[in-house]
Parts: sequence; C-alpha cells; structure tokens
Amino acid sequence: MKITPFEITCVILSGGKSSRMGEDKSLLPFSTSKTLIEYQYQRLKPYFKDIYISSKTDKFDFIDKNSLILDENKDIYSPILALDTIFNKFQNEKIFLITVDTPLVTIESISELINESKNYDICIAQTEKTHNLCGVFSSNISSTIKTMIQNDIHKIGYLLNNSIHKILNFPNDGEFININNKDDYKIALENII
Repeated sequence: MKITPFEITCVILSGGKSSRMGEDKSLLPFSTSKTLIEYQYQRLKPYFKDIYISSKTDKFDFIDKNSLILDENKDIYSPILALDTIFNKFQNEKIFLITVDTPLVTIESISELINESKNYDICIAQTEKTHNLCGVFSSNISSTIKTMIQNDIHKIGYLLNNSIHKILNFPNDGEFININNKDDYKIALENII
C-alpha cells in the first residue's frame, strides 16, 4: 500500500530531563528498535514530507544531522524554548509536534489533528487530560512565544489561551500514554501497535 505523506513537517520533541524515569527515556529500547526515539522516528517518517528531532544534545546515531534541531537553550528545560528554536527554523508554516514519549498515538489520530487544524494556530489532542504537545502548531504563534520568553512564562496553557486554538477530543486515553516512569514504559511495551 502506497502512503501519501501529510503535507506538513513533523518534529519529535526529545529534549526533556526524564527525571521521573531516572534515565534518558528517549534512549530506552522499544519494540524492535534500539531506542524509543528511533522507534518514534521510523514509525512516523513515511507519513510526513519532512521529519525532525528537537533535542538539547546530539545523541542520535540513526539520523542525518540535518534532521536534528538543537535547542538553543541548553540549561533551561522548557517546551516554549524548544518551540522558539523550532519556529526560528520553520517560518510561515504549520508543523505537527509530538513528544518522544507518546509512541502509541495512531496515524489516524494524527490525520484527524492535521485535518482539524486548518483554521487554528494550535490544534491539540485531549482524552481524560489535555495533551499539550501532541498536535499542530502554526508559526503564527512565534511572536507570542518570544513575548512569553521575555516575560519568563513557560506554560503551554498560557500559549493556548493567547492563541486561536482547538482542542480535539479522542476516546482512547491509552493511545496517548505518556512514558514518564518505569510503569508507563511497561504498559507502552505491552501495547505497541
């Protein structure tokens, strides 16, 4: 079956501290892949015209260095700073963002988020909780992000409230599991698509 890639760039966020895991979760083995980040990258790659990884450091041996977006802020862990770096690279376009630690989100759900994002600056997923870093983000929010950084505001919720956004409800909470600790990791391994 031939796959027609989405006409949008995908960026996988992989620059967190992994403090609850106790080790870098992006480098944990997952499914038949050597690491979780490699699994997420290879799984999504056929579905996007371009795919990148956003990280604090270059710790990946399976991608071309041009596919890596190194966070300009090495010492502060904030998705807002990562978004700023990403939108310095991608201007005047929408990107699909997903975190490394949500490997069970289906292509069908991603497609729905992309399709529903047309009239919004941000379109994210929600199940029992809101998944702030799984969705479509437009470079239109770049100036808001820069203002937030100047004012030392690092909450995605603030960005949502100050942008034209849509929150899309999905019925399957398990699909959006966030691998934050050993128990989550075990559950995700048991539910690989």
